[in-house]
Amino acid sequence: MSNTTDTVFIERMFEAGAHFGLSRSRRHPTAKNFVFGAKNGIEIIDLEKTKAQLEEAKEVIRTLSRTGKKVLFVGTKNEGRGAVIDTASSIEMPYVVNRWLGGTLSNFSQIKKRIAHMEDLVEKRGSGMLDKYTKKERLLIDREIERLEKHFAGLAVMKELPAALFVIDAKKEHIAVAEARGMKIPVMSLSSSDCDFGKIEYPIPANDASASSIAFFLSEIAAAWKEGKTVTKS
Repeated sequence: MSNTTDTVFIERMFEAGAHFGLSRSRRHPTAKNFVFGAKNGIEIIDLEKTKAQLEEAKEVIRTLSRTGKKVLFVGTKNEGRGAVIDTASSIEMPYVVNRWLGGTLSNFSQIKKRIAHMEDLVEKRGSGMLDKYTKKERLLIDREIERLEKHFAGLAVMKELPAALFVIDAKKEHIAVAEARGMKIPVMSLSSSDCDFGKIEYPIPANDASASSIAFFLSEIAAAWKEGKTVTKS
């Protein structure tokens, strides 16, 4: 890639606010090498290093796409929920945008049962099979469906354990990260300077609290996934 293209890409990250880290007092020791400097008490992330880390993660994504694997997207913070849903849905990948449920990976057999139950109720409601119940009973079933969809609708396309996780803010999603590590599932993560980069196989150091920054990196990951599919078809 030419220097001009590199510069343009870094400018795009800059415009998305990807360079903003946190105060030095909040910086995790493992993030030190990714910090360029500080301005007005806020550390500035080295976007050249961010770009290199992003390219590494994108190559992994392309490989997983070519081989038909699933990537589970996890982002429960308000700033990223919409972008996570849009991105994962656009490439037909599973996602979690509400509370991470313990056992989502380590006890996946039970999670699959809950998903199957949700899908069964939705199908029965759609076909009119629930019309035989009283209005009160149907209301209770509707509430159960709503509760199940809140936690499991994003996981419905995940028929087996994912090949990797893509996480927004590894510190906030530390339970998901720990569970993935226990299952030997690699983690890619958009993570700011307060995250432990030593627990992430493919960290992308950047602003993980800005909607524009989150959306930028998710769009890059989705593009890489589509590139992998294109190679598969050619």
